[in-house]
Amino acid sequence: MSSLRTPLSNVKGHGSAKEGTHHFWVQRLTALALVPLVLWLCFSIAALPASNYTTIQSWVGNSFNAVLLVLIIVAAFYHAKLGLQMVIEDYISSHATRTAGIILSTFICILLACLGVFSVLKIAFTA
Repeated sequence: MSSLRTPLSNVKGHGSAKEGTHHFWVQRLTALALVPLVLWLCFSIAALPASNYTTIQSWVGNSFNAVLLVLIIVAAFYHAKLGLQMVIEDYISSHATRTAGIILSTFICILLACLGVFSVLKIAFTA
């Protein structure tokens, strides 16, 4: 039985899981989002007058800074999750170990992201 679709239409944007290049593009977009966020973080921290706890607490207490910190935490851990998943899929051959590794890395990234967001919000709302 022959298909009426061209070979290009059979493979364009679709892998075996029918997800296409979504994973690739999301990882690139999170990397692109992290560039200005990390630059902002570095320059903001460098511009602080002192490095003591109260100065940092009042800096995080600023709503603009708190929102950007939450964004950088979410973007960084989502980017890390995507990168870890790609490495695990590429270098672990056993299906069971690969699945367990992806699940474990996903849970660790979610846990650490939630911990980071909670910490920023706790400091922001108590400052």
